[in-house]
Amino acid sequence: MSKARVLFVSQALSPFLPESNIANISRYLPQAIHEKGKEIRIFMPRFGKINERRHQLHEVIRLSGMNMVINDSDHPLIIKVASIPSARIQVYFIDNEEYFKRKSLLADDEGQSFSDNDERSIFFVRGVLETVKKLGWSPDIIHCHGWMTALLPAYVKKIYNKDPHFSSTKVVYSPYDDVFSGTLDTNVSRKLTMDGFKKDDVHLLEHPNHSNVIKMGVNYSDGVICGPEELSDDVNAFIKSSARPVLRYSNPESCVSEVDQFFDAVLENKGALIEG
Repeated sequence: MSKARVLFVSQALSPFLPESNIANISRYLPQAIHEKGKEIRIFMPRFGKINERRHQLHEVIRLSGMNMVINDSDHPLIIKVASIPSARIQVYFIDNEEYFKRKSLLADDEGQSFSDNDERSIFFVRGVLETVKKLGWSPDIIHCHGWMTALLPAYVKKIYNKDPHFSSTKVVYSPYDDVFSGTLDTNVSRKLTMDGFKKDDVHLLEHPNHSNVIKMGVNYSDGVICGPEELSDDVNAFIKSSARPVLRYSNPESCVSEVDQFFDAVLENKGALIEG
């Protein structure tokens, strides 16, 4: 029996970005799942804050060069790669000068979210899926971390569902307390319909605040993994009402076996609710 293939997609990963709950979990969980016997790939944005020289990022020419249309504008997709020190694990970076050159991650120095964060998210998740296709690698599970990846489950289920690379792919979503100020661009629903979504597919984003973005991730996922972070009552209620399999853990360091078993259960279409 071949190894299950798990694609990890995160908006933050240490040591490339400063340590945080999401960055640390996204760093150590893939390695631990790999050591459990699964084949993995990892993707994150190439934020301008990342020191390319220190981390030895380099462009992968054979994967770069595609133009993606976002809101009627062309945006070149650049793929870079680096290794996690001491882990012998590669990380793929989605890059674009307009979206990711700036030194701040998701907000300016005054804490105001960037007005194009919706397009940065769309570019990121589409860039991941298109690059995976170029790699000729079909993931059995995609595990998404953070609000910036919340649109990926919807793309897999509604836009890429007939692509042979993703037609059988399960998606697991992990929400965090990575709350952004205000809302995403209120035209995000229209931009998504330009990619092929129907209006009903993206109705949750009519008011694109953090809670509703997270709900998008949950709504199109096959399972939800929640860590020790506090989520809003609104999001918790939505997760409970979604009837998705749920894994809740309190200690990231001791949850690896639980996550591995949860992946297996999702692959086998076991719908048991796992609370811990």
